[in-house]
Amino acid sequence: MANVSHQRGDMASHPDVLEMREQYARSQQQGPNLGMLAAPLALVGVFCAASPWILHFTGSQPPLVAHNLIVGAAIAALAICAAASPTRMGALGWAAAALGVWMIIAPWVVGTGPDAGVIIAHICIGALAICLGAACAALGMRKAKAAKKASSRF
Repeated sequence: MANVSHQRGDMASHPDVLEMREQYARSQQQGPNLGMLAAPLALVGVFCAASPWILHFTGSQPPLVAHNLIVGAAIAALAICAAASPTRMGALGWAAAALGVWMIIAPWVVGTGPDAGVIIAHICIGALAICLGAACAALGMRKAKAAKKASSRF
């Protein structure tokens, strides 16, 4: 049987050690990870999608049930896509922020005579989506700018 075990040695002899050091230094300089903002944004989307059943307005606001399900799924999907590739899709946070603005006005546009609980829930969901979406977009654009700057050095 062939000897397939790897010899442990010093990393200094690795052929890509300089590139690995530069990549590690760039990752340390880029600051916080987009996932730290995208994960709460995805949770806001999941809550938005489930809010008709959590807050019990499925009977009083049937148009808002389907609306919240679709918009919540869209917010969660945008957050996941932004976290998956922050340098290319970080600007998707602006779309999530726009959906947050829509969530604030949706009870009056989509709903029929919303009560105070529905209005407050939509305002809270919208405000969180706006704040987290804008932060994701800003961080994603900063990471894209840093990646572009780093790639232009080579």
